[in-house]
Amino acid sequence: MNHLPQAWGRPRNDVYGPYDSSYLRTGAPNTHTKSPIVTGTSVLAVKFKDGVVIAADNLASYGSLARFTNVHRLRPFNSRALVGFGGDISDMQYLDRLLNSLDVTENYSSPGHVMHAKNLHTYLSKVMYKRRSDMNPLWNQMLVVGLDGDDEPFLSSVDLLGTTFSSPTLATGYGAHLAQPLLRKLADNESQVGQVTRDQAVEAVKECMRVLFYRDARSLDQYSIAVITKEGGVELKEDEKLEGQSWAFADTIRGYGTQVN
Repeated sequence: MNHLPQAWGRPRNDVYGPYDSSYLRTGAPNTHTKSPIVTGTSVLAVKFKDGVVIAADNLASYGSLARFTNVHRLRPFNSRALVGFGGDISDMQYLDRLLNSLDVTENYSSPGHVMHAKNLHTYLSKVMYKRRSDMNPLWNQMLVVGLDGDDEPFLSSVDLLGTTFSSPTLATGYGAHLAQPLLRKLADNESQVGQVTRDQAVEAVKECMRVLFYRDARSLDQYSIAVITKEGGVELKEDEKLEGQSWAFADTIRGYGTQVN
């Protein structure tokens, strides 16, 4: 008689025949990401009269540890579109492979036709909404920038729920709280975009990256910045360094601890 615990309650083989376990699951249950582990912080973008400027630092944090300092989160799709990724880095890598596959498919199936930024944003919004509906979201918020079908500057956002919206200035992560008010001073609505020059847009984005380095513990002073225009296409610089930093303002900060004066 089999007295092993795994046989308790099981019908006897000599009476009922061998126990059929073929229908039982042999592997581990399906699991989905519930909380991102390695993440990237803010992505900033602003439209100007001839195109769009976008920037993101090169840091990927492992929880609260500034672990990886050479992760480039601005990924060009073609000469008319670029995606800036915030959030989970592994999901960013998955989406990057997905977009590379899409680019190859489009080049072979539609020669002479180039997807513009608005097409790309629509595609990503469908991907994110589908994964959300499957209860297995991609933990990212992305800014899609470039030129639309009429060669006008395009800037729009899509998040892990598939929610989309557009604005002359956008920021993800902590930048939505600190950088967005500064960028809105440059262009608060679409009517003001035509008055913004390239130099003004680049300088405003660089200033916001400096503010985020001061205030955001998950940021870095090395960053990537890209300018997308009709004439120049995607002009991407991936290893820029913040300049003109000053920590003099720290002397005036007063916290909750004991004050000297």
